[in-house]
Amino acid sequence: MGLESCQHTHTHTHTHTHTHTHTHTHTHTHTLRECRVEPHTRGKSRAVSNTHPHKCRHIVHANNTTHGENEWSNKTKGPCGLRKYRVCNYVYFENSSSNPLLIRRIEELNKTANGNVEAKVVCFYRRRDISSTLIALADKHARELEEEMENPEMTDLPEKQKHQLRHRELFLSRQLESLPATHIRGKCCVTLLNETEALKSYLDREDAFFYSLVYDPQQKTLLADKGEIRVGNKYQADITDLLKEDEEDCRDLEKLEEKVWDPNSSLTEKQIDQFLVVARSVGTFARALDCSSSVRQPSLHMSAAAASRDITLFHAMDTLHATGYDMTRAIAALVPQGGPVLCRDEMEEWSASEANLFEEALEKYGKDFTDIQQDFLPWKSLTSIIEYYYMWKTTDRYVQQKRLKAAEAESKLKQVYIPNYNNVKPALVNGAAACESCYTSSSYQWYSWGPPNMQCRLCASCWTYWKKYGGLKMPTRLDGERPGPNRNNLSPHGLPLRHSGSPKFAVKTRQAFYLQTTALTRVARRLCQDIIRPRYLARHPYLPVNTAAIKAECALRLPDKPKKPSPLKPVDRKPLESVVRYLEAHPRPAKPDPPPRGPSISTASLTPIKSSPILNNGSPTILGKRTYEQHNGLDGERRKRKRGSVSPTSGPGWDNNTHQTEI
Repeated sequence: MGLESCQHTHTHTHTHTHTHTHTHTHTHTHTLRECRVEPHTRGKSRAVSNTHPHKCRHIVHANNTTHGENEWSNKTKGPCGLRKYRVCNYVYFENSSSNPLLIRRIEELNKTANGNVEAKVVCFYRRRDISSTLIALADKHARELEEEMENPEMTDLPEKQKHQLRHRELFLSRQLESLPATHIRGKCCVTLLNETEALKSYLDREDAFFYSLVYDPQQKTLLADKGEIRVGNKYQADITDLLKEDEEDCRDLEKLEEKVWDPNSSLTEKQIDQFLVVARSVGTFARALDCSSSVRQPSLHMSAAAASRDITLFHAMDTLHATGYDMTRAIAALVPQGGPVLCRDEMEEWSASEANLFEEALEKYGKDFTDIQQDFLPWKSLTSIIEYYYMWKTTDRYVQQKRLKAAEAESKLKQVYIPNYNNVKPALVNGAAACESCYTSSSYQWYSWGPPNMQCRLCASCWTYWKKYGGLKMPTRLDGERPGPNRNNLSPHGLPLRHSGSPKFAVKTRQAFYLQTTALTRVARRLCQDIIRPRYLARHPYLPVNTAAIKAECALRLPDKPKKPSPLKPVDRKPLESVVRYLEAHPRPAKPDPPPRGPSISTASLTPIKSSPILNNGSPTILGKRTYEQHNGLDGERRKRKRGSVSPTSGPGWDNNTHQTEI
């Protein structure tokens, strides 16, 4: 029987017997600890010291709660009903009791000084978290992606599934943040959108999300993910067929590769090695003559090591091939008349300060060489940075950093165990209103949702959906639908205002305004009429007008005009007697009688057709094209009819202010 006693601010006693009986006595509230437990071996359980090589780290959430299933629980469990979370898991985080859960990817698990565990996570954003301008850009990218996928299944999806599919779309970011591990509320699955995968499959899986764009919260930009599979004629060479016997080679030999080394030369391997030794010696001597090299490599040992790098050997082999493998000519080429040839690579060209900047940039950006060049080394070319990176990986500094990172990663937490979260939500309410999402009136729990003045509530099922996916199962009045042309006569429910029954949904009247032109603008219309061309501009409303040029031309022409305004031309009006005589001679034609009504037509028996407005819930994403009515709302059909014809809107129960008919 083993006994473990942890002395903190409170006492935490674990008693283990040979029959696997565990007695946990919790006398403290809401603390977070880390302990190491060894699995049972041959029917025994014992405490393990901190120096045990096989240890399992887990977090004990010591509060007076029941470790049972709830709406956030997952199937992966550890000891005592705790759930296990590892690095690189996609998890839910809760930062507010009323807002949806955050979706994050665990990068690191770190233990703080006070014993708590924090998770360093990568942020994912929902559609509701980014601006409408970027949403439109994402929708455009989604439509292009949909055309490439050529998936006819998306056009057949009902509006409800399209609405729910928007909740599964996320946006990756490069932003990192640290959150307490106790705020984790479960696992989820986030994948990069695949062109061959059906989007409907995400609706069939719970806690499944996808992303295809990268969001930058600082720059407010949305870009496509850089990763792609480069397969095709643009990236792979086309291999020609094998030539047959006596078949002529029609290829352009000038466009083929250039031969830089002949393994079948007259030189032996020993002679080639001797020539390479001579090339290294010449390189060492050249560094002794160079003043800058003597400062960078003050010792003979460092100069000889720099002369033995690949850049010297490649130059020697190129020289040997260029001289036709003639040893005498090749040695003479190594030491021309001006002095010995000095060959340097990027490792030797870079200074110590530049090397420190590169290591700092590599720690911040990783292998994103474009950002490294822009932010840290703008005077270096991208080719130079990449070449230096692969040479830097062969140095001792890289090996030491790799060992330090491996030791640091070994000491970090690999996984944590967190208990189920089943505290009572502060958003819990009671009331008689139906669910805002599914319109049900019966639920074992109700939750307040939306603005307080709306007094909306959700059932338990829709509340869980709202917390996980950041939206409601069905479109609602708070989804930000765009009203149609008749928006001043409609309430937020889409009903006429006189039938809404509540004054709080009344739409505010917009403030009226008008544009008042200045006197100089009105004068310019007449003086520069040949430049403005108002009739032409009226037919081309999107053509830009150079107001600066018109203003300058008007200022030049204005002094030439007289100071007094031009007199108005008199209008020759006919006397009243002539007008009366004309009207008597041309009487107005009589109004024709309406057509006779048939015995089967009765306006009183006509039943008005109720028009239900269509809710518009934002632009579609990867969800197919929508009709005009779905974008702008249904505002009643307008039909032209002859004067005196029967209108179905004139029957009883119709509001002529809402449904108008052109005459």
